[in-house]
Amino acid sequence: MDARLNYFAMPTAGNPLKHFMSAGKALKDSPLPAKTQELVALRVSQINGCAVCVDMHTKEAAAAGESSVRLNLVAAWREATVFTDAERAALELAEQGTRVADAAGGVSDEAWANAAKHYDEEQLTALVILVSFMNSVNRLNIITQQPAGNYEVGPFH
Repeated sequence: MDARLNYFAMPTAGNPLKHFMSAGKALKDSPLPAKTQELVALRVSQINGCAVCVDMHTKEAAAAGESSVRLNLVAAWREATVFTDAERAALELAEQGTRVADAAGGVSDEAWANAAKHYDEEQLTALVILVSFMNSVNRLNIITQQPAGNYEVGPFH
């Protein structure tokens, strides 16, 4: 399977994507815990059906020491006992922030308040930007049918 576009070969994409991807790298240095970032990125990508991002974030999380049990249960986090309350709050906010059209009202006050119990304003800011960033990246990849399965840990982290 070949992608419809190779963003890295397109001059039109080069400069904007360089800056866009640097925003993603900057999030890695935010105060939001690294494991939470990977879980959120993975969950947003699962919801959107972005195979290349699911591939990437599963492998990055595993390389960072995340267990296969937790990675396998991200899609069913509500019923899983392996996530902290803080991670569950982040996953709920990520889901509601991704399913904006489905949720009719966007992110509920309850989901926001729950996340705010576990994360300070800097971490919440990083979480909101991460959810928005992942939704954008997912769409770039889905529209152009970027193939999945060959990601090797490191280049985007």
